[in-house]
Amino acid sequence: MSQEPKSVWYTRCPAPTPLSIAAQLGWVDDAFGAQSVKVASIRDSKDPAVRQSHFTHALDWSFRQGGNIPPIWARSGGRETRIVGITTTDEFQAVISLPATGIKSAKDLKGRKVGVPRQAGGIVDFQRATALKGIVSALSLEGLTAGDVEIVYLDAREPALLEIGNAAFLGLKRRYPYGEELLALARGEIDAFFVKGAEGLVLANQIGATIVSEFGFHPDARIRINNGTPRPLTVDAKFADERPDLVAELVATVDRVGAWAEAHPEDTVRFIAREIGVAEEAIWAANGPNVHRHLKLTLEDEQIDALSHFKDFLLEWGFIPADFDVTAWIDPRALDAARRSEAA
Repeated sequence: MSQEPKSVWYTRCPAPTPLSIAAQLGWVDDAFGAQSVKVASIRDSKDPAVRQSHFTHALDWSFRQGGNIPPIWARSGGRETRIVGITTTDEFQAVISLPATGIKSAKDLKGRKVGVPRQAGGIVDFQRATALKGIVSALSLEGLTAGDVEIVYLDAREPALLEIGNAAFLGLKRRYPYGEELLALARGEIDAFFVKGAEGLVLANQIGATIVSEFGFHPDARIRINNGTPRPLTVDAKFADERPDLVAELVATVDRVGAWAEAHPEDTVRFIAREIGVAEEAIWAANGPNVHRHLKLTLEDEQIDALSHFKDFLLEWGFIPADFDVTAWIDPRALDAARRSEAA
């Protein structure tokens, strides 16, 4: 007998996702409101234990879309979740340096110091994993490995997720990334570091960086795969198994964004820019002129293979505690139902 949750939890990363756009359009509230179910934001909670579920996926009756490292880590650690859709929106990914270093391409990184942020704590260090994967991808394009450079770990100054409105944010919703790396580069402690997305592109522009290697749109998905490529939509197993009707409604709602975005490119970019906290031109530059055409919810073999490859990377580098079958993680029921409804 299905349970009747009075509320569900959701969270999304500051990134281009159809869930983010559906939430900003009010579609998510409307879909669940029609079932007399309230939707509560994990990121907006005043309870640190609730906010931590953004990374741990610990809450029952919750769904999430964003970077894939936290849900991979949670699933590896035994948290029972399901992937009910995947969005692949490519983005700017690069290793950058300053002209004064003389580094012009990835082959020039051999023997040089490359900065990687590092954060203490029990939650997966997704920033370190993201940076390492980007560096490994850049080096591999020149036949190099991480062993050919000196990795310099830079300790982060704060927890990964703080309460929105914290005074340290100076009135902004969050602290932007790459602060530790930028300071270390300016002090000459490192020679290069990895950036991605609109925030990374803006930073590279601001400091007049040398783009040592750029591969966010590389044809090989195994080069592009990282925390933000692709972004899975996940739900906890209790939600998926006990209320598949609500999960189907969620997926159908988020799935509608793909067609809406194609028909409304300017509005789409405005919503993404608002979510990340950057200018709209930064979204066009970082995600490309067709970003509004890459917000579909799908479960394609290439996406699943990419996630499996990245899971293997995280396991090899010790970011996740155990191996698991990514294919078995996929639950296509809700998306299949949405496709049948569209075809009817």
